[in-house]
Amino acid sequence: MAKAIFQRNQKVWVESVGAWAVVDKIVPIWARGFDEPVRVTYDVGLGRDFQAHELKAEQDGAEALADDGSRWRLLRAKNKWQAPENCRHHPYPGSYPVVVTDVNDWGGWRVPGAEYDRDPMRIEFQARMIASAPRLLSACRALVRIVDENPGHAPPELVRLAEEVVKIEAYVKSVPTAEEVEADTEVHAAE
Repeated sequence: MAKAIFQRNQKVWVESVGAWAVVDKIVPIWARGFDEPVRVTYDVGLGRDFQAHELKAEQDGAEALADDGSRWRLLRAKNKWQAPENCRHHPYPGSYPVVVTDVNDWGGWRVPGAEYDRDPMRIEFQARMIASAPRLLSACRALVRIVDENPGHAPPELVRLAEEVVKIEAYVKSVPTAEEVEADTEVHAAE
């Protein structure tokens, strides 16, 4: 029999409409002779009921952190603030780097035009570094795995590097509290 997959007041993506909605009502479809509903649909306030396969749950924080980086890539965007002949000192005149982290080519890292124009080589390096970060993390995890699988046999320098990787990954995965963000902002403002 059918079970409800989504809960009331849960935010869902309605693929056929291309919009976010909130489940207003769970609508069970009953049939005579059955003790449980044979199908469950969801009223999300868009004029008709949707089946579970038409909806997608919003990612929670843990799922968002589970991004493996396979979609991260470096794209080039058209430089709208300068003509290519006015920026011959850029590595790729007429464009600037954009790191996208989503299948729809949006979301990720971009840089203001004035900052790119000030030091394009530094920005190009940052873009390549950010786009490569998931692969670097994967290599670091392999290093930790090798050290863990060979306790006592790994050179001390590799053990130290593996410990550093574990600390860095813990930092990357941590979600700071509002107080930590405020304190970090105050420290950087004082510098």
